[in-house]
Amino acid sequence: QVQLVESGGGLAQTGGSLRLSCAASGSMGYVGVMGWYRQSPGNQRELVARITGDGRAHYIYDVEGRFTISRDNAKNTVYLQMNSLKPEDTAVYYCNAYLRPTDRVSVQEYWGQGTQITVSS
Repeated sequence: QVQLVESGGGLAQTGGSLRLSCAASGSMGYVGVMGWYRQSPGNQRELVARITGDGRAHYIYDVEGRFTISRDNAKNTVYLQMNSLKPEDTAVYYCNAYLRPTDRVSVQEYWGQGTQITVSS
C-alpha cells in the first residue's frame, strides 16, 4: 500500500530553520509532482511549494527566498528546508504527491498525515 510518511517539523524561533522530509513508500510505477501544503487554524489549506520529477520548483510568494524544496528520486522523497522562519509560517504542513502504484492504471493524489510547525516570536 502506497503512503506518504512525513518527518521533521516541531518548534522554532523566529529566524530559525527547520527541515521536513516526506518519503513515499510502497510499490510505485510512477512518481510525479511532489509538494508541500500548509493549513493554519481558520484558513484553507494552501500550496507552499511543489517540484516536478525533473527538479523544476515553484513557490508561493510568501516563502520564496526562504524555503527550498528538493527531492531525491531514487528514494522517492521530497524535502522542505525552511529558513528565516516567521510566526505566520505556523501551520500544519502536509506532504502531497501524484503517484501511480504498480497495481493501478492511473495516477492518484496522495497526502501525508501532516506535521505541526510552530514558530515562536
